[in-house]
Amino acid sequence: PIVFFFFFRMFTQAIMSNGGFNKTMKNSGIYVSLDIGTTSIKVVVAEYVKDQMNIIGVGNEISKGLSRGVIVDIDETVESIRSAVSQAERKANIQISNVIVGIPSNQISIEPCHGMYAVASENKEITDKDVQNVFAAAKVRSVPPEREIISVIPEEFIVDGFDGIRDPRGMIGVRLELYASMITGQKTIIHNIKRCVEKAGLQIEDMVVQPLAISSVAMNKGERDFGTILIDMGGGQTSASVMHDDQLKFAFVDPEGGDLVTKDISIILNTTLENAERVKREYGYAISEDTSDEEFFPVETIGKEEPVKVDERYLSEIIEARFVQIFENIKRALDKVEARDLPGGIILTGGAAALPGVVDLAKEIFEINVKLYIPEQMGMRNPIYATSIGLIKYVAGLDDIYRVAKGKVQATGKVIPLQSKTVKQPAVIEEPVYETETYADEENYEESLVGKLKRWFNNLFE
Repeated sequence: PIVFFFFFRMFTQAIMSNGGFNKTMKNSGIYVSLDIGTTSIKVVVAEYVKDQMNIIGVGNEISKGLSRGVIVDIDETVESIRSAVSQAERKANIQISNVIVGIPSNQISIEPCHGMYAVASENKEITDKDVQNVFAAAKVRSVPPEREIISVIPEEFIVDGFDGIRDPRGMIGVRLELYASMITGQKTIIHNIKRCVEKAGLQIEDMVVQPLAISSVAMNKGERDFGTILIDMGGGQTSASVMHDDQLKFAFVDPEGGDLVTKDISIILNTTLENAERVKREYGYAISEDTSDEEFFPVETIGKEEPVKVDERYLSEIIEARFVQIFENIKRALDKVEARDLPGGIILTGGAAALPGVVDLAKEIFEINVKLYIPEQMGMRNPIYATSIGLIKYVAGLDDIYRVAKGKVQATGKVIPLQSKTVKQPAVIEEPVYETETYADEENYEESLVGKLKRWFNNLFE
């Protein structure tokens, strides 16, 4: 038994040292995210090493050409993207060429899909090509011409009836099946995003639906598994998403956000949008009963030379009315899928969620636990950066199966890290290209393993 124990230990160590079972290695390197928001466009450059993210450059530019999360003017959006990219390049001292782009959840559809494929190789070992083919088979379905597939997220593989398989490569089988979730979006929205990125001189490394990206940083594994609601309060719109079983199950968008709160203040107080935004940030509170009608502040109004005094409660009533309307709309949508029964509660994020009193107001309306997510990275401690950081975390944490499905595999069987072309920086040492299991080199692998075992036995009996 002792000899068997040592033999088994040596055997497993030899396999692991050859990368035999290490298929989920996270990719270290430099990533760049692009968040095209209604209020601002953000570009974040980060170095990702051993599950640690280090921010090395940030660009933040006021958005032009967007309305309620949707691009309405390509040329103006392109200029805003270029400006944000230029800021990030100067701060990070690199040249950005490839970006990870966030796709808004406007009119996205989440549907289950199934693919089946007969293993092609003579020895019936499942390879990267078989995985790619079964993903292609899962996509063969009637997608309306006005919609486009954003991503296919695998849930499980089945090999000859054996289910619950995460990575089937290297297994023996005749029939390979895939159960996955297919996310599709409006072709017009996706085309406009692609067009703007390309006209800005960039290439899209990957596209990720924003709720998936944010949930990767705002939720822990338990919250994503047991079920949690994510509410992203942006400037142009507010989106609500449900994560359950580590999958995006539901998405709803209300075309109201922080910008409408500013507009309400501007109209009611008869002041400019710039003044309204300043007043909201300096004196705003989301729950009127917690404010005082004896505390006043000056507001410059149109048509009057002297500023008008406005009390804090009056301002709070304006703000509260809009937030109540937003939350009530979202509550009705969530109740249709019974999402409020999930144990994870609600996680709030986004720029509009940072206004004082919003979390407490959400607790009153939704009647479940609500907490605010703020990024922890130095210099990024503001909810407006939740999507930018989430895009990097999500893509950096993807396993090889996703990369194989995307076709990012060379003929030699080497997986190309997604960030390998993200930036051009000669001074940075290139990351190693990770090996997957390649069966063309099976003889060399066996010789290496046998050699290690022989050396170990010789050392044991010397």
